[in-house]
Amino acid sequence: MGILDLVVIAIGLSMDAFAVSICKGLCAGKATAKQALTAALWFGGFQALMPLIGYLLGYSFKDIIASVDHWIAFVLLVWIGVSMIRSARSCENTTPDFSAKAMFPLAVATSIDALATGVMFSFMEVNIVTVVLLIGVITAVCSFIGVKAGSYLGEKFKSRAETAGGIVLILMGTKILLEHLGII
Repeated sequence: MGILDLVVIAIGLSMDAFAVSICKGLCAGKATAKQALTAALWFGGFQALMPLIGYLLGYSFKDIIASVDHWIAFVLLVWIGVSMIRSARSCENTTPDFSAKAMFPLAVATSIDALATGVMFSFMEVNIVTVVLLIGVITAVCSFIGVKAGSYLGEKFKSRAETAGGIVLILMGTKILLEHLGII
């Protein structure tokens, strides 16, 4: 898997955090740099941590299921992508609270897909340190921008961002499957 593929996956994974960040910015009114940085650190940190945990869990079972790894990657990415698209359709408003009590559950919820993606990475030839850093940094940047942009944009873009992220993950899963089957 090349760096471009990893960047595309990282962007796809960051879209749910980006969408939540936009809502946080919308609710905050005139969002401050501190609020944007808080969201960036929470979301970026968890998006980096969760694929590492998933990778370590998946690596433990690598020998058992290596013959079906491409199918696992395909199913996980499609499942995550469809979940993101469904979530986008049931848009929930968030509060402007940037406290640890408010941010922790959001960070966990938006990074569950990254945990599953980490399991997928355990079946592939990737440098997990590079992967988690890339996912974390891209998510942090998207989250920072999302909070600031949410101050100025309408809520109609939230579901579109999350839908785009879901579509990207479904396409990546399909690409992985087709490559392993020798179709592309």
